[in-house]
Amino acid sequence: MATQSKGKSSNGTAPAAKAPKSEKNQARAVAESAVDLPVGAVLVAGERISELVEPFTGRSAAEKQLKSYRAQLRKQVKRTERRGATARRRATTEARKTRNRVEREARKRQRTVETTLKRNRDELEQRVRKARDLIPV
Repeated sequence: MATQSKGKSSNGTAPAAKAPKSEKNQARAVAESAVDLPVGAVLVAGERISELVEPFTGRSAAEKQLKSYRAQLRKQVKRTERRGATARRRATTEARKTRNRVEREARKRQRTVETTLKRNRDELEQRVRKARDLIPV
């Protein structure tokens, strides 16, 4: 790349020395960023692995950590079991209420139909008797 002199350029504008410098800085920043990201990721991953492994460095510490994990697991299992039992009881109660409501409604409709049939049968029999009484024999 050719460098320009420090005076005015041939077209009378200010020197263009700043533009290549800022481009250089921008390229440097992009390159640094491209390197910094993976390095930082490796450091974070290393710290996390260290945190995971640390409780298991000694036998007593490992046993203590495992005991803690077991206790947490037991607690979560019991909580989950309680939630399941509550949901099951709620569903059973709701099903029983629905069944009772449907049965009650069915019995009510059956009684209504039976009452209507009996009334219509009685009325029909009464009309037949009246009609028979009107027919000369």
